[in-house]
Amino acid sequence: MPNENPKVLVGCPTSSHKEYCLENYARALKALTYKNFDILIVDNSKDEDYAEKIKALGLPVIRAKYSENAKDRVIESRNLLREKALEGSYDYFLSLEQDVIPLPNIIEGLLRHNKKIITGVVYHLFPQKQSNEWIERPLLAIKSQSVKGKLSFLSADQIIDLNAIVEVDYCSMGCLLIHRDVLEKVKFRYEEFTYKTDNADEVKWDDWCFCEDVQALGFRIYADLGAKCEHLVLDGYSITLGDTTKVKAIPHGISIKDIIKD
Repeated sequence: MPNENPKVLVGCPTSSHKEYCLENYARALKALTYKNFDILIVDNSKDEDYAEKIKALGLPVIRAKYSENAKDRVIESRNLLREKALEGSYDYFLSLEQDVIPLPNIIEGLLRHNKKIITGVVYHLFPQKQSNEWIERPLLAIKSQSVKGKLSFLSADQIIDLNAIVEVDYCSMGCLLIHRDVLEKVKFRYEEFTYKTDNADEVKWDDWCFCEDVQALGFRIYADLGAKCEHLVLDGYSITLGDTTKVKAIPHGISIKDIIKD
């Protein structure tokens, strides 16, 4: 019989690069309405200053070993969270990145679907080739039917008014609820590409690897299209976009069809 009040660990890897949105994140965590969850943030900054700032806002934080390689820092931090979720007998881990702000009822909203893996909707900026324009798209994709190994991302227009539950092949770690049955079988990892790609990082990040690994084990990935989150990617630092302080944002409320220009 399913647990009617499953225990959830909420957290993410972070570093001082995300200080610009720390207070927003702290307010969002403290506003969560679910009754049976704990918070844990893993700081992989070079020194302890940022961890002290996190503690000052009343958020539990532990330190991860620092590495000059950002990819290694993220993976170690995420696997620390995995270990804490398993050791602490949590039923679920909610990966909630520090720059993602969900609705207060996000935990119960995702739990009600009774899925092993389910994500909210997190939008991101996608640079357009041969232009300085950025288009906002949800970090949700299905496998391309025409090009093997390629992902086809959904457009904002496709989901803007939808509240449905859909199956996807890829999602980010931004707002992802993962059951312990999955955590027991899958560790987080990244993978260096062995061939030339359009990806500037030349790396298959942990979210992509996670999606591939869980599907190989027979798990399905679902997205709640009604659980749309705010992504504070602008005026700070994004691990995929770099410094975004010079990106000019469109006014809040304009259709997601609009373009963001540098």
